[in-house]
Amino acid sequence: MNIESKLPEVGTTIFTVMSQLATQYKAVNLSQGFPDYECSKELMSLVEHYMKAGFNQYAPMAGLMSLRERIVEKQEKLHHTIYNPETEITITAGGTQALFASIACIIRPDDEVIIFEPSYDSYAPAVKLFGGIVRPIELNAPDYNINWDEVKKMINAKTRMIILNNPNNPTGRVLEENDIKSLIELTRNSNIIILSDEVYEHLIYDGKKHLSLSRFPELKARSFIIASFGKLLHATGWKVGYCLAPENLMKEFRKAHQFEVFSVNSFIQHAIADFLQNEANYLEISNLFQEKKDFFHNLMSQTRFDLLTCHGSYFQTVQYKRISDEKDTELTMRLIKEFGVACIPVSAFYSKGTDQHVLRFCFAKKNETLEKAVNCLIKV
Repeated sequence: MNIESKLPEVGTTIFTVMSQLATQYKAVNLSQGFPDYECSKELMSLVEHYMKAGFNQYAPMAGLMSLRERIVEKQEKLHHTIYNPETEITITAGGTQALFASIACIIRPDDEVIIFEPSYDSYAPAVKLFGGIVRPIELNAPDYNINWDEVKKMINAKTRMIILNNPNNPTGRVLEENDIKSLIELTRNSNIIILSDEVYEHLIYDGKKHLSLSRFPELKARSFIIASFGKLLHATGWKVGYCLAPENLMKEFRKAHQFEVFSVNSFIQHAIADFLQNEANYLEISNLFQEKKDFFHNLMSQTRFDLLTCHGSYFQTVQYKRISDEKDTELTMRLIKEFGVACIPVSAFYSKGTDQHVLRFCFAKKNETLEKAVNCLIKV
């Protein structure tokens, strides 16, 4: 049987490839973005409690109401905005599923979607699956600043969506006030929907503030905002996230969501709802990761890699112009095979494979893991 692929250019995700290679060569895995330490013992006890208490059947399609209410409280405390838990919040099977459902319910054939590269690798394939046309705007190292005049030139009558990732994976860049003002001006009086991927919202450093689009009424009214409990609670394997959107958008979102996963596992939702009653469980995470970021930064300062600015996310990007002029994909393979450290070549986040000699390392690891990796990288 001959099958014409809907995604002929798509192979196995770079994260899976690099993690498999790390296992094969017994390398320290700083490639895929997941912690190598346990999440809260209190949280795990809550999960066990609710599992044993019998909460093992379907949850409501939109998610447990008590968890949605905790999200309302968190949004109000952090971003001074209110969402209706009944009609404007949906619990999802991780952030990627929420991204996919947002695209699925909006994008039709020939709709144009602006994305900023380097970008998380799920955006473009999802757009293409529904017949949309991806319009990438390349950002450049070392600052990865958005040229909003270029964005303005890209917008036309077919532009249906703009996808933003704040803080950005892989660059660690965060949106500033001038970015928000430009976005408001460009989308005012338009039918453009914004998909704001904010899964690293709690991982903000160096005194920066997370400017969630939910803070700004003009943007909130046209935005799907995506978040991840996996990132917040150090439990990426649980695949629990959520989507925030005004009622008219959320109504369409749930039409897609119910036929993707219908609902997310019950006992973990109950556990998270209880865990979030203590505000410290989400307010203090930035301090933990500030320490990890600084620890890794100080270690990496002993190497010949040039560290780029990181104001958010799990990731530290580096340039290696003082080390080599080889392609980032080639150096990445050499680091695994010869030095025993796995990372991600940032060219993988560009549709054209643009190579600016930048690598991405994940620092959401135990200190001893980071020390072991840098002891190897010092030799490069």
